[in-house]
Amino acid sequence: MCLGVSSQAMLWKTLETEPSTAFLRVHPIANHVFWGVSVALTLLVFVTYLLKVVFYFEAVRREFHHPVRVNFFFAPWIACLFLVKGVPRPVGEIHHVVWYFLMMPILCLDLKIYGQWMSSGERRLSKVANPSNHLAVVGNFVGALLGARMGLRELPIFFFAVGLAHYTVLFVTLYQRLPTNVQLPKELHPVFFLFVAAPSVASMAWARISGEFNSGAKLAYFVAMFLYASLVVRVNLFRGFRFSLAWWAYTFPMTSVALATVLYASEVDNMVTRTLAVGLSVLAAVTVTGVLATTVYHAFVTGDLFPNDVSIAITRRKPKFSKILAHLRSSRTDVKELTRRAEP
Repeated sequence: MCLGVSSQAMLWKTLETEPSTAFLRVHPIANHVFWGVSVALTLLVFVTYLLKVVFYFEAVRREFHHPVRVNFFFAPWIACLFLVKGVPRPVGEIHHVVWYFLMMPILCLDLKIYGQWMSSGERRLSKVANPSNHLAVVGNFVGALLGARMGLRELPIFFFAVGLAHYTVLFVTLYQRLPTNVQLPKELHPVFFLFVAAPSVASMAWARISGEFNSGAKLAYFVAMFLYASLVVRVNLFRGFRFSLAWWAYTFPMTSVALATVLYASEVDNMVTRTLAVGLSVLAAVTVTGVLATTVYHAFVTGDLFPNDVSIAITRRKPKFSKILAHLRSSRTDVKELTRRAEP
């Protein structure tokens, strides 16, 4: 959710500033609204998950060791990078320290997750590959994009190289694994759209690093567009019109490819590219707004936002911390009992 809304703030800022969409005369209020909503939503999710860490740490621990849910630990940092990139004008330049602060958790997660992909037995990529793994790669490209935008050079190239190497391996592994793997439930088909996110952001990152939307950026952009068209043709969008939180998987990739198209239209400026940029931007904005409104409706009106949610943290085994507390309580009880008996 945070990724979808925060990327919209970045999209509307780009529509306002890019030459290819200057004819639209986009008002800055759109960027302000989406940025404000995304900040509020990010804070809400952050506080909620912080409470989960405090009161249900065992659930968080199990999520971190889950092959699908662990990828979403990248999401808050990616959303914050989008928020920094999409901050409304006329805010001045953001200090480099913010970029370092946001990229440090991504680097730590990279070392952890990529190491498991290579040499961790049951967690090797060949065994756990799934579309949500793209979130573990996208963070590198988003970080490279923002770092290059801030004027940094070597570190953005470093993160871009790390992301590119692992995206290539992931892309090939998923192509080999998915046809023979157990098919995903129909409700989770939107996660296939995460295939589009990585090459879209990679094209923008390389364009920013190189200073122009050159051949390298175009290669990644064309891959993203081909995947986007293929998924639109093959995947039945909003299958059965039965709402699921998985619908949010449409929003971030659709906004990313719209952003890349706007930048591409500024380099190859003609009626076709402008029309494509406007069309994809409108489609992304409508999708994000519609899914957000539907989520609010199911959360507060019908109350069926999580109809089939089964927690992976259900267990009869107490976590270690709870055992320690129980041991300390029993020890204190024994001491009190012995003291009481020793009294005359």
